[in-house]
This record gives sequence, structure tokens and C-alpha cells, in this order.
Amino acid sequence: MSTPNLIDKNIAQIATIFPQCVTETKDNNGNIKKAIDFDLLKQELSSKIVEGNKERYRLEWPGKKEALIAANNGLNKTLRPKIEDSVNFDNTQNVYIEGDNLDALKLLQENYLNKVKLIYIDPPYNTGKDFVYKDNFTVEKKELLADSGLLDEYENKLLKNQDSNGRYHSDWLSMIYARLKVARNLLKKEGVIYISIDDNEVHNLRKICDEIFGEKNFIRNVIWEKKYSPANDSKVISDTHDHILVYAKNISEWTMKLLPRTEEMNKRYSNPDKDPRGPWKPGGLSAKTYSPKYDYPVVTPSGKTVYPPTGSCWQVSQEKLEILINDNKIYFGKEGDAKPQIKQFLADVQNGVVSKSIWKYDEVGHNQTSRKELTDLFDGEFLFDNPKPTTLIERIFDITTFTKNDIVLDFFSGSGSTAHAVFKYNLKHKLNLHFILIQIPDRVTVNSVAEQKGYKNICEIGKERIRRAGAKILKEHKDKEGIENLDIGFRVFKVDSSNMKDVYYKPDEIRQDNLFEMVSSIKEDRTDLDLLFQVLLDSGIELTLPIKEKQIAGKKVYFVDYNVLAVCFEDNLTEEFVTSLAKSEDLLKVVFRDSSFGSDDSRINVEQIFKQYSPNTQIRVI
Repeated sequence: MSTPNLIDKNIAQIATIFPQCVTETKDNNGNIKKAIDFDLLKQELSSKIVEGNKERYRLEWPGKKEALIAANNGLNKTLRPKIEDSVNFDNTQNVYIEGDNLDALKLLQENYLNKVKLIYIDPPYNTGKDFVYKDNFTVEKKELLADSGLLDEYENKLLKNQDSNGRYHSDWLSMIYARLKVARNLLKKEGVIYISIDDNEVHNLRKICDEIFGEKNFIRNVIWEKKYSPANDSKVISDTHDHILVYAKNISEWTMKLLPRTEEMNKRYSNPDKDPRGPWKPGGLSAKTYSPKYDYPVVTPSGKTVYPPTGSCWQVSQEKLEILINDNKIYFGKEGDAKPQIKQFLADVQNGVVSKSIWKYDEVGHNQTSRKELTDLFDGEFLFDNPKPTTLIERIFDITTFTKNDIVLDFFSGSGSTAHAVFKYNLKHKLNLHFILIQIPDRVTVNSVAEQKGYKNICEIGKERIRRAGAKILKEHKDKEGIENLDIGFRVFKVDSSNMKDVYYKPDEIRQDNLFEMVSSIKEDRTDLDLLFQVLLDSGIELTLPIKEKQIAGKKVYFVDYNVLAVCFEDNLTEEFVTSLAKSEDLLKVVFRDSSFGSDDSRINVEQIFKQYSPNTQIRVI
């Protein structure tokens, strides 16, 4: 009897948390085996660069450790609501976030940890023409870039990643690595990610995804035929496809949905002999492997003797074949003298078909499909380069096993194709998928059609596209049953600095003229709603839960998801108010502003009142 190899078990356990830390090495006999990359594991557990010199199999590039640190480091930012840009803010379950997607993904870590069913992203391709994110600069370089107009409002560098740049691949790899690493945490255990990419970086992206998601969780490299005709001016083989890399978070938990059968597929079945079991098609009866037992002559109805192909045999024994013949399940051709084939009945075929790895443009759309979608929404104007067709994203949805209220995430959302696809898919299949879209507000090209039409950045185009798509769907399907329940809204947020002041005073710096400022640690330009959503982020509560505003003893209170959370930021809270609030039914948590209490005694009094009337309610003060 042998005991389990505990080292292998420990490696497997580490792999569930840090799949990127599992690598390959050789044992003393030269055999390849799984091992832990301790340098990388140390780096995962450290905010400083950990040096290591042992060789191992993995993708390396200058800046990789900095990208890992960028992914792991915390940040002092928040999400502020933009109600004026939103649609159906009070009732929608969809979210649109403006800002650096790395910051946004970090801010969502507590609220949406293990909650996202599907991620689809179409990141900037590293073509030398696209803008890329650059996450870390020295102060001197920041100032230089700001003076040159190359920093956006979030202090992210926006530049063309020219192939003359010595870090041409490294900059792009660092950008995508950090974001994928953080995004993985949001996926459900049965979740899946689809990443569109072209030939420039698909080889490197595959290695990065193998590291982040685990090589065993690779599903397929889907080829999408993005053009319906070759480029005749191309000097080499015409580029007519893109890649879509597909990875599961945990391949053992992921299940693929079958595509519906098409009329074309069913046309292959007929019923020339009027078999009561319905339409059928002939299938081969010869086996791929050879067995003497299944190598025998067969006499056809016409009296002709036939044999299996040379070097092969039949799939069934002679006795089994006789049973099939008597059951009218063997076909000998129109003249009754051909080699036997088994009748495959349409009724026995599964209700769907497995998706192929090549997606043709006539099935899922092409670049011109998406161009027309966008121009139709914007009165014939084309405002955004290279959007993806909603039909392509819907194909991804088609092979995903969704459950009620599943979340779709797109953190390179561009023109908003993913949101549009969610609207269409929910309408068609009567589902209730929700989306989270994230996009940095890149400036539109100077003198472009978009700028001439008044759009300043990509986010403005994306939000307007989603508004118009939702309105168009409601108009075109106004008589469809249940259309009133279709959620075509979205709550807009922007990544911003923390709501809390970051100014601290030493005792000898305190002056009478700044004592008043020190009363509150909250920035003056922040609203109650800003603070409310900061509380939701800090509490790990989803951003789309219903919020109701009520008056209690003359004070404004926000109730989130009925009684999950109550928040009051009013000053001079009275004992009458606190008592009334404490008597609210099943109140789980309350949050007050520090300035709501005139003294420590009144703060202690609040705690005593809640202990008396609602002892299980958590109390927090910001």
C-alpha cells in the first residue's frame, strides 16, 4: 500500500489559488514534472520586486514583475455615480464605468468576487497604431507627458506603441498581464473568458493566459473570419481572420452549451424507405482499428458478397449485424448491392451541435456587419474604428450555459458592442443577463467625424451607442410580450480619487484657522451619493442593488436592498431619529458620517440605542 504524494497534493492546492506559480521542472531522472515557482510565489506575496535566478519554463519580459506588483497593489480611489449620464438609474442592473480598467477592476474585487459568468474583451491590438496603457512613470516623465498633452485626466499615458520602441512587446504584455490577473478573480468557478486578438500578439497572449488561468484551463483558439473578401492590395497573404482565445477559470466546472441545429444540418436526413422511426442518413460501418473477429464477408440483398476496406473491419460482430439487418437499421445502397451502412436517425441525434473552432462570417458577421450596425444607430455616421459585430458576441453567448441574473464583463468596452449584444440576447431568449462595461475615456481623433459631431472621448460614443441601441430595440419590438421587462438601462460611474481627504497634520502644524477643516475627513465636493457608493464598495455590496430614500424624523436615510444597509450622512442626529432607525425591521448594517455626532457621548449613545433595539445591527462611522 502506498500513501498519496502530499507534495503533488500541495502543488494542486496552490494551483487553485495561484495557477501562474505552477511550472515544469525535471527530477533527478530527467522526467518532466509539475513544480512551484517559488520566486513567483514570493512575488505574489510581496509588494516589492523579488529577485530570482533559477531557470524555469515561462514567458519573461522586461517589466513583468512591475506589472505583477501593479496588479497586486491596492489603490486609494473610488467610483462616483454619474446619474445624468445613466439610463433608468434606479431600476437597472447594468453598470458602465469610465476610467482606467485596472483601477476599476480592483475597485470591483470585493463586490464582484467570483460573481462574473463570462468575460469578453477586445483589447487594443499591438499593431503600432493603437494606444496602450502605461501604468507607472517617474514624476519627471509624468510632468513631461502632461505638458505634451499625452496624459489623460487619470494620469495614464496615451501613446502609439511603435514597433521602433525597444519595449514594443514588453509594454503591451505588461498592460494586458496586470489586467487579466485582476480580472480572473471576478470569474465564477464555472466562468469563462474570451479574448479577441490578432496575429501580432496571439502567441504571447496564449502564454500569458496559460500562466494566469492555467494551461489545463485552455479551451480553444477560435478563428473568426472577420472579412468576406481578401485585400487585393496586400503584398503578402491577405489577413482575413482574428483569433479568440478561450479559457475557463476551472475547466472541470465549465460546461459548454450546444448550438441549435440548423435547417441545413437537418436536410441531410431523409426517409426514402418510409421508416416509421423518421428521417435518417447512412453512416459508415467500418472500424478504425482492426480485429479479426469483426473481419468477415457480408452478403447484400442483391446476393453480392462485400468485405470491409483493406486493413479494416466492421464495427460490429456478425451476430450483431444480423440483428441490425432484421431491425431495418442497415442500408445497402439504392440498388441493394453496396457495402453496409448503419442508419442514423434524426430522432436519435442530440438537440444541438458542438461549436467548431472556425467561425465563418456568414454565421457570426464580419467587420462590415459591425460597421453597418454602428452607422445605422448614428444616422449614417461612422464614429468608431473596428467595433465587433453583436452577432459575434451573441455566438459566444450561444455556447455559454447561463443561469438567471448572470453577469457579463467587458473591460475594454469601446463602442459598447457587448452591451448591445446583451440587450439583443435578453430579448431573443427571455433572459436577464447583466453587464459591466469599463472603458478609459480616450480622446477621439482630432478633426474626426466623432469630434465634429461633438463627442470628446470614446466613453461618450459608447454610452450614446448603448442608449440608442436600447431605444431602438424598444421601438422595434414594442408589441412583443414582456418587452416592458427588458432592462435597457445602465448606471454610470467614473473612477476618481478617494472621497476622503489625504491631508494629515502633525501636532505642531495645527492652527486655529484649519481646525474647522479638520472636523470632517470628507472632501467638500463629494455628495451623499458619492459617499453612499463608497460605502457599497467598502462593504462588498453590488453596485446595482435597489436604493430607496426615506425621511425618518426629518433626516434623509438611504436604504440599500431594502434593509441590508441603511446610510445617513445628516448632521446633528437626534435620539428620536436614532431610536426610530434602530427599530427598522431586520436592519443588518448602518453607516453614519463622523460629523453626524456632536460629541463622543452622542456617538456612544447611538451604540447603546442600537444595542437595545437592534443588537445584531453592525454600526460603522466614516
